[in-house]
Amino acid sequence: MPTVKQTWFSYPETKPHAKLRLFCFPYAGGGGHVYIPWKKHLLDSVELVVAQLPGRGTRMMEPALTSLSHSVQGLAQGLLPHLNKPYVFFGHSMGAILAFEIARQLRRWQKPLPKHLFMAGRRAPQVPDPDPPTYHLPEAEFIQELKRLNGTPKEVLEHQELMALLMPTLRADFQACETYQYQQESALPCPMTAIGGINDENASDAEILAWQQQTTAEFTHVSFAGDHFFLHASQSELLKLLNQQLQRIIEQ
Repeated sequence: MPTVKQTWFSYPETKPHAKLRLFCFPYAGGGGHVYIPWKKHLLDSVELVVAQLPGRGTRMMEPALTSLSHSVQGLAQGLLPHLNKPYVFFGHSMGAILAFEIARQLRRWQKPLPKHLFMAGRRAPQVPDPDPPTYHLPEAEFIQELKRLNGTPKEVLEHQELMALLMPTLRADFQACETYQYQQESALPCPMTAIGGINDENASDAEILAWQQQTTAEFTHVSFAGDHFFLHASQSELLKLLNQQLQRIIEQ
């Protein structure tokens, strides 16, 4: 039986002397592996930890969760053994909502909170989704939605056997995001950086700026070149920003 530590989080490279942990949460259909290349570019004093959700990576044989609240509960519980060092959260799209809701859950449990929240590629949680659900669409139409988002390589979308393997997790993640219901609570005391893509049709500047309502601390808004998946297109610029802010957090 895998332990909580082995199941929900993994360390691409352990750094016993790191001063800060960076927990990264994936977008819908993605896994923690998308962040592993970051370890070469992060500060030596920062330890990268990636979330491992059911239905992908080392947990491919487990069914993906269709409820964001179930993922939050599992991740928050799995996080508890890792809170023995100052830490921050980074989440992109679905990962931003996961990070936000986990921080709120930790506050309910009166656990140490993140030193900073980096929310990328996602409208603020209190902003209603203007689009109808897509997770239940027929396969051809669902694949068209994936093409529109521009996050799945063309060769993957055209590979029938691979798509058959990925489809249940993709649909589950989209269902989790599209059925998420925000519940009003007081704003978090964590400083926050909200990051958007200039050409992201899924999260406008105004929707990204609305994250400011979710923090009572310092708030920063940054935009990068690219669409919804600017974290790939503008990776070097994004990592430069992250390193600058992480160094600031370490020095506080």
